[in-house]
Amino acid sequence: MEKRYGAIAQVRVKNAELILLKPNTFMNLSGNAVRYWMQKENIPIENLLIAVDDIALPFGSLRLKPKGSHAGHNGLNHIEEVLGTDNYARLRFGIGNDFSRGYQIDYVLSQFKPEELEKMPERIKQAVEMVKSFCLAGIDITMNQYNHR
Repeated sequence: MEKRYGAIAQVRVKNAELILLKPNTFMNLSGNAVRYWMQKENIPIENLLIAVDDIALPFGSLRLKPKGSHAGHNGLNHIEEVLGTDNYARLRFGIGNDFSRGYQIDYVLSQFKPEELEKMPERIKQAVEMVKSFCLAGIDITMNQYNHR
């Protein structure tokens, strides 16, 4: 459902209520949407999980981290600026880095390759399982269970 700053979906996973946000802001302003919904729904930072694309990881790789630098990612950078901390969990989804020097933006905004699209449903399913585990079991257990794969 389209709401202020983005599309919102609310779902229950066992005893946890999840609020999923897809910001409709420019990526480099996504911190505004995150802050607004955290305040509106009274979400503590330890319950925040940001899913983000990552060119430093091969396509389809999934890595959960409890905190860290924005590593040049404009969306994470703005979230960090707006929240005043990098102490929030992030799920990094690898998109690879098959681009020539100077063409990073074109690569990030381009369509996935057919072989990547073929693998996408399984990778999304894995990401969903990681999100559920984060919500129900916490970050440490989820990282131990999934990050080594």
